[in-house]
Amino acid sequence: MRRGSLRLRLLLAGAISILAAVTLSALGLTVLFERHVERRVEAELAVYLDQIVAGLDRDVSGVPVISRSPVDPRFMEPLSGLYWQVQLGGTTLRSRSLWDGRLALPGDELAGGGVHRHHIVGPVGAQLIVLERSVTLPERLGGGAVRAAVALDAADVAKATHAFAVDLLPYLVLIAALLISAAYAQIAIGLQPLTAMRKRLSAIRQHKTRRLGQGFPDEVVPLAEEVDALLEARERQIEKARARAGDLAHGLKTPLQVLSGDVERLRMKGEVEIAAEIEQVATAMRRHVDRELARARIGAGGQEACARLAEVVERVVAVMIRTPAGAGLDWSSDIPPGVTARIDPDDLAEAVGNLAENAARHGRARVSIRTRCEGCFIVLTVADDGEGIPPGQLAEVLSRGGRLDRSGHGTGLGLAIVGDIAEAWGGRFEIRNTTGGFEAELYLPVAGNAEVTAAQA
Repeated sequence: MRRGSLRLRLLLAGAISILAAVTLSALGLTVLFERHVERRVEAELAVYLDQIVAGLDRDVSGVPVISRSPVDPRFMEPLSGLYWQVQLGGTTLRSRSLWDGRLALPGDELAGGGVHRHHIVGPVGAQLIVLERSVTLPERLGGGAVRAAVALDAADVAKATHAFAVDLLPYLVLIAALLISAAYAQIAIGLQPLTAMRKRLSAIRQHKTRRLGQGFPDEVVPLAEEVDALLEARERQIEKARARAGDLAHGLKTPLQVLSGDVERLRMKGEVEIAAEIEQVATAMRRHVDRELARARIGAGGQEACARLAEVVERVVAVMIRTPAGAGLDWSSDIPPGVTARIDPDDLAEAVGNLAENAARHGRARVSIRTRCEGCFIVLTVADDGEGIPPGQLAEVLSRGGRLDRSGHGTGLGLAIVGDIAEAWGGRFEIRNTTGGFEAELYLPVAGNAEVTAAQA
């Protein structure tokens, strides 16, 4: 995909959106998991706190003790990260895990039975999650307020959250890859109408059809209708321009005929130089007029146009052998009967006639006409055994009014008109010198089934 591709832009936009959404989802899930773990930790600490408060008692000497401490072994392991502490008057009871440290509880006021949650710094600088509760002892235990607290190292929560994120990452990557793949498939399916439109436009350019037609999604139908309307307007403009060109050319032919008569009268009066100059100008004008008439006759390409090359060539050769230039030549034609090309028969006859006339004018003894298949084209070759054209002047022959034989008759437009016809029907025209003379090749699109036509050729 190229940098300016709409498909690439949509895919990049979709991929960026998906990656952003997946990243935000990962962050959100991690935060939710962390909060869930903290709630579970607080629930666990609350159970420990209730066990500690329930285990408060006094020994025989009246000293406060914890008769039943929580059974979690971490309370017995020094600096394990799980601690408890009880303050009763001036007495402080604490778990063995605190060793000789203390929990630096904040000096907030606790209502009876109320539970507070804190984050404090514990032993060895660790961040602790603390659950604190204040209770009033019964008279049998001496009364008074007791402040009990249970703490857990917050690093345990962070480790659990990190492990969750690591386990979650592969699944998020897989989900992102699946979503990007789905986005690509969605884009490919969504852009298929544009691909279909491009193919139909290509068919229009190759004269295989005339309109885009229907069969597009509702969102694309207005565009297809506008393009069809534009094509229709263009065809009308071309028809009007062709008609105006033909009218203009026909309108100029009458004044040119008058000039030709004036040239003859000037010669009769002895004004030879002036007559020659006027004749030269009139001849140049006639060339342009003849070319425009020929161009105006070229029909607009259509899917239904079809011409059988053998039939057209046979008619042209039948005419040429009756002309003074072609009567003395040996004409040979090797074209299978079924070879067809996508071109109007009249335009094909115009092109073949010009090629045959050129070959008859310059050929010495023989002219051969044959066809071959080359890709999607039928190549019609007209070859003569004449002297050919100097290599440096091949391009001049195909130019407007280009001709090398200035002394002969004709306008010097035959080969140029052939090129115009070939271009109008999506083909091309080439000329070359050969060891045995001169060849002109007319490339025309095949008609109907290309494979069948190629086999016949």
